[in-house]
Amino acid sequence: MEPTARGTQLVHPDGRVELGEVESLRDSRFYNEELAPVPVGKRTWTTYNYFALWMGMAHNIPSYALAASLIALGMDWVQALMTITIGNLIVLAPMLLNSHAGTKYGIPFPVFARAFFGMRGANLAALLRAFIACGWFGIQTWVGGEAVYIIVGRLAGSGWKDSTVVLGQHWTLWLSFGLFWLFQMIVIWRGMEAVRKFENWTAPLVSVGFLILLGYVLVKAGGLGPILSEPGRLGWGPDFWKVFAPSLMAMIAFWSTLSLNMPDFTRFGGSQGKQVRGQIFGLPTTMTFIAIVAILTTSGGSVLYGEQIWDPAKLADRFDSPVVVVVALIALVLATVSANLAANVVSPSYDFSNAFPKKITFAVGGLITGIIGIVIQPWRLYSDPNIYIFAWLGFYGGLLGAVAGVLVAGYWVVNRTKLHLRDLYTERGAYWFKGGWNWRALVATLVGAVLSVGGAYGGPFPADGLIPVLKPLYDYNWVVGLAGAFVVYLLLALPERNRTAYPEEEASERPGPSRIDPAAVDG
Repeated sequence: MEPTARGTQLVHPDGRVELGEVESLRDSRFYNEELAPVPVGKRTWTTYNYFALWMGMAHNIPSYALAASLIALGMDWVQALMTITIGNLIVLAPMLLNSHAGTKYGIPFPVFARAFFGMRGANLAALLRAFIACGWFGIQTWVGGEAVYIIVGRLAGSGWKDSTVVLGQHWTLWLSFGLFWLFQMIVIWRGMEAVRKFENWTAPLVSVGFLILLGYVLVKAGGLGPILSEPGRLGWGPDFWKVFAPSLMAMIAFWSTLSLNMPDFTRFGGSQGKQVRGQIFGLPTTMTFIAIVAILTTSGGSVLYGEQIWDPAKLADRFDSPVVVVVALIALVLATVSANLAANVVSPSYDFSNAFPKKITFAVGGLITGIIGIVIQPWRLYSDPNIYIFAWLGFYGGLLGAVAGVLVAGYWVVNRTKLHLRDLYTERGAYWFKGGWNWRALVATLVGAVLSVGGAYGGPFPADGLIPVLKPLYDYNWVVGLAGAFVVYLLLALPERNRTAYPEEEASERPGPSRIDPAAVDG
């Protein structure tokens, strides 16, 4: 079957949509090659591509540290695994809902956001997500550089590891951090296709390092028995449930960035089924695997060394065998590069490009991401599990939950998955709203954000919360942000929809010929 032309866009039998002509958009200030909708013929990613993508993104040092930090906070292995599994299943829902638009229309996240925040307002959502990704890029680069530092230290001797301290760290650690940063910039400068090839190449290998760590600990600790019998400090009483809720939100927040910007990847999907299957197989299985490995390894380290070491690079540095340390950490370095490029560079590159489409390319956006990732001082964010989980993950999770609430409500309930593709790239079209901003989305995001993080407490925040009356809500920040913004956006947008049909729906439903008719396609 051939696609049909509806208005100015081509609708394929499987529901995917593309533009029949794009030349007239090239002069638009909201258009560039990186943000343009991907033609259906180039949407070639398979189920394996998405599974490999998730394997690459999930199997990295911060993912390991996330699970290990729960052990450090006092959970036993059952409690930690339960917390992580529930969090992954919850965040998968908005992730799949937002992924649909990428595959259907071939558009990245910042362009998708234009349909609800407005042509200019989308920059608010995109840059909010982008700056958080910059923080994650910095964290991933720091821990990857730390692994390089330990690898070289085992090979070069004490002179490398005991070098002069500069600005609180050994200068050789700073050098490792810089070289690791530079390597990633070289890959991203070569474009999205280079990222995809790197993901496919590393995906089958990234588990090796973690399995080596676990195997070594199991042998030294005398098997699973001593590890599984290691008790948690919290028990199943009030102490556990007090930690469970914010920890669960942290597990969700860990992937809440991807719950927004998965369209950046699903825009290349060969079909809705392929991207859905790839993600359902990919996220829960890979994160559960890395969680089990992290929990067992950290618990084993506690048996061996009498303390819970939640950073795998530092744990590996305690091992007696240099060969084990080097082989394991080389695999972990590859895993970290893979995750960082996919999760924390691709998306902000699009986001920065969306802010200035005619000036910032995908590669330049990646460079900006890398620079901000250094300026944000990731070594401070990663220094303590309480800051890592309750301050960093908890706060930004609530903010992004509010953005996700607007997108899900707008796309699935208000617009019923119908968008006018051409107007996502033109001024004064269906998504111009007032001056390029949709006040309804802004109000909904603001309300969701205040409800979710207004009561932030602990770490850098006041003990009684920024807004004391909202403090109880902060333990459920992501859920509160998503639900609050979802409800407010519907209350504001649905009455307007009922008064007058949305322009994008009229354009999508405009009747056209049953086969492509040149006269029905622009140009």
